[in-house]
Amino acid sequence: MPAGKSTSSAPVAEVLRRLHAEYPEARCSLDFTNAYELLVATILSAQCTDARVNQVTPALFRKYPDAAALAKAAPGELEELIKSTGFFNAKAKSLRGAALAIVESHGGEVPRTMDALHALPGVGRKTANVVLGNVFGEPGGVVVDTHVGRLARRLGLSRHDDPEKVEEDLNRKIPRADWVFVSHALILHGRRTCTSRTALCDSCLLSDLCPRKGVAPAPGKKKAPK
Repeated sequence: MPAGKSTSSAPVAEVLRRLHAEYPEARCSLDFTNAYELLVATILSAQCTDARVNQVTPALFRKYPDAAALAKAAPGELEELIKSTGFFNAKAKSLRGAALAIVESHGGEVPRTMDALHALPGVGRKTANVVLGNVFGEPGGVVVDTHVGRLARRLGLSRHDDPEKVEEDLNRKIPRADWVFVSHALILHGRRTCTSRTALCDSCLLSDLCPRKGVAPAPGKKKAPK
């Protein structure tokens, strides 16, 4: 077994209890008022901070308040509005494609099933789970972003790098009622304490439960100098 690896995992029930106590108000950090807005914001959040997306979306939603308007976005106008989020050409293509599919196949309303959402251009399981869980209260699984995947591995809850396999592991181990909460709580914990470059184990509320205490970052990566 590679150095630093462990077959043990943190006790899920106690991890959840502590996360609920530490992050009782954990919620989606993207600003939205409906499923359409959250879908758009989540697509824009790829390789971009939520804070930057929240700066961009007010003007975007004023100009394109629904899928029908977004599907007709003129060439160049949409790209200019979302340019600061990065990869704007690819994101604009996904947004137009998703909006057109919503109009043509779903009567202009964002669909409420994983299969239908996942079939939209530019929408993967992560994006679909964000919308299903935070708007419709019907999550298809735990949202696995880079923070959630990293913490799942460090806590021994998954040994996979592929987000969909991590999601499968977490879906099996975490009660469905906590799927939405745990993703937001782990994202907060990953940003504040168990970051990608270093892990503040001495101040971590999960340190005594963590099989990788003192050995994060992940194998193959050196800790950032203090």
